[in-house]
Amino acid sequence: MGFEESQQTDPVVVIRNGKEIILQAFNWESKKYDWWRNLDGKVPDISKSGFTTAWLPPACQSLSPEGYLPQNLYSLNSSYGSEHLLKALLNKMKQYKVRGMADIVINHRVGTTKGHSGMYNRYEGIPLSWDEHAVTSCTGGLGNKSTGDNFNGVPNIDHTQSFVRKDLIDWMRWLRSSVGFQDFRFDFAKGYASKYVKEYIEGAKPIFSVGEYWDTCNYKDSHLDYNQDSHRQRIINWIDGTGQLSTAFDFTTKAILQEAVKGEFWRLRDSKGKPPGVLGWWPSRAVTFLDNHDTGSTQAHWPFPSRHVMAGYAYILTHPGIPSVFYDHFYDWGNSMHDQIVKLIDIRKHQGIHSRSSIKILEAQPNLYAAAIDEKVSMKIGDGSWCPSGKEWKLATSGHRYAVWQK
Repeated sequence: MGFEESQQTDPVVVIRNGKEIILQAFNWESKKYDWWRNLDGKVPDISKSGFTTAWLPPACQSLSPEGYLPQNLYSLNSSYGSEHLLKALLNKMKQYKVRGMADIVINHRVGTTKGHSGMYNRYEGIPLSWDEHAVTSCTGGLGNKSTGDNFNGVPNIDHTQSFVRKDLIDWMRWLRSSVGFQDFRFDFAKGYASKYVKEYIEGAKPIFSVGEYWDTCNYKDSHLDYNQDSHRQRIINWIDGTGQLSTAFDFTTKAILQEAVKGEFWRLRDSKGKPPGVLGWWPSRAVTFLDNHDTGSTQAHWPFPSRHVMAGYAYILTHPGIPSVFYDHFYDWGNSMHDQIVKLIDIRKHQGIHSRSSIKILEAQPNLYAAAIDEKVSMKIGDGSWCPSGKEWKLATSGHRYAVWQK
């Protein structure tokens, strides 16, 4: 392995470089469509478009076809396809220099056998054959109390047990070394203490990690508060708890941005003149996004307004932080949107914008937001007319309610 290659696989260097661009490579319906084979055909385009990592759906055997109720963690035959096809996909991604991100679902696990209090909280006949002591007392097990929130209806894993942590680290190492995953996404990260995520990252050494710490924002009645500092602070506390080894999805920015695009762009500048999400406080650990398989897709728990999706991407793909693009927007909403997103990624890469790039917010009015990033890129979103002053700025791209300039 040459120096440059080792630089690209050192987690500290990867976070410091801040050049990641993520594709969430599935949605809630992907289970119906021979998914590993579908993605295999898209790897060249994913690579050419500039993505550095593709987040894949949970690959383990699961009671639900989407993969979020895992049982046998060592069985990789799922509704998305066979173990053989998954390994072939990950191998092809490596050839195209796109890392595979595993969805790590370890807050809860469905049992195989009835145990204590008549619940399915034993794991007999499959690898990691734990008993009830691996299950938290809050969800019917004989383990300790949970160190986080409960995921109801299934046994929650007791991460305080050292035998559980050892087994999980061995499993994650197997995903890294034998299966071919390189990055991790931690599902339902509110469910167990972040110090365990730190231990798992140190043990399995993924190149890049991101956690789903999805917390409720601050509302008055049904109106989103302007100030979401306490919300972003909770995400930042979680990142701190991982020893700063993991990034986190910037749910604060999602919440604010999807209100802002409806004509409330003043929301995009906090009281100190900075971006109002995690992005404004700790951009090197903030993974920005518009939608995922829960908020968008067919679940649509909290969707980004569809008319304003490109304005949303014009924001996250020009700004500091680590942008993530949703599969549906990239592949299912037409060629025009795909090509507009690729153009924004091109500008980001060409101008060397990274997670810690400097930002100067120039306008934040009801119908207009404008900012300059690293003094190399200027952008506006909204109906208000604006352009950067100075002959050196050239229009790089524009579309529905957005425009981007570069020098």
